[in-house]
Amino acid sequence: MKIKKLMLIYGVFFFLIFHSQGFSFNSKTEFTLSGKTMGTFYTIKFLSDKNEDVNSWQTRVDICLKDINKTFSMFDPESRLSRFNREKINTDMRVPSDFYSVLLTSQNLYHLTQGAWDGTVKPLVDLWGFGTKNSENKIPDPSEITLGLSKTGFHHIRLSENHTISKDADVTLDLSSIAKGYGVDAVAALFLSSGIHDVLIEIGGELYGAGKNKKGEPWAVGISRPDKDASKQNLYKIVRLSNQAIATSGNYRNFFELNGKSYSHIINPKTGFPMDNQIVSASVISKDCTFADGLATALMVMDVEESLRLVNSLEGTECMILKKNGGGDIESHMSKNFQRSLSD
Repeated sequence: MKIKKLMLIYGVFFFLIFHSQGFSFNSKTEFTLSGKTMGTFYTIKFLSDKNEDVNSWQTRVDICLKDINKTFSMFDPESRLSRFNREKINTDMRVPSDFYSVLLTSQNLYHLTQGAWDGTVKPLVDLWGFGTKNSENKIPDPSEITLGLSKTGFHHIRLSENHTISKDADVTLDLSSIAKGYGVDAVAALFLSSGIHDVLIEIGGELYGAGKNKKGEPWAVGISRPDKDASKQNLYKIVRLSNQAIATSGNYRNFFELNGKSYSHIINPKTGFPMDNQIVSASVISKDCTFADGLATALMVMDVEESLRLVNSLEGTECMILKKNGGGDIESHMSKNFQRSLSD
């Protein structure tokens, strides 16, 4: 994968507040891991009262993420996703549990958001130059968009109980907006199942925080100010995670400009055009990062009031949507309990 390009696709929306200030209230030792995966970077902080073998943990994490990449990469022609995309219509393909689990979440998101999140938008993303094909920074012809729309629709993906999947139309999967979230969840499960209960995992800006940090407090992460000229250290809000995930989607880092107009990588699956609704970012807190990652993308497409109604109906899920008003200033729209997660 091309590291720089894929980092721009979704950006790193969070500045992790990993360093402690003042007196430490936790006698556990803090360990740090970092590396590259899915065309971006990851950072892990975890606490333990044992003398942990950091090299062993690094190897375990890298093996886990490598396997995930081999499943979901669109840039690897031999990934399970790429192989499914080449399958003929109505051909059954047996997939491993991780692939099947992500597709179940994808199906749920597709129905919950009434198609605002759609894991089959690959033809449209490619058409606008934000996918696996080279970018030309041009507006596609209407006939090309119509053709692209005819090859989308997650309802064409069939999931069977025996982990067999198929498609009943010529559609292709693009799970970029959910795969990093799943990677976060998989790494979190790796640590939690090994008895490490104080851990913060970040992959390309998507995070999960379990237990407490070195100060004995919930992990603190910052949501960057949604401005293409702002540094990632310029924070808009600070959020505390308590056995929760947070993911943010935004349109202010990956776009192209043509004739004075900006075209974002966030494509509306219903129209085939980049979104132009003045929403600049959406952050979702939920129990798992896979769901938060996909829902954050959907909220970039949906109407703000519609988004808040949906999120307020979901147990354990909160959101903050940032939108420009008529004067160009940013206004925040929060679900009913999002404020509880904010740090003073």
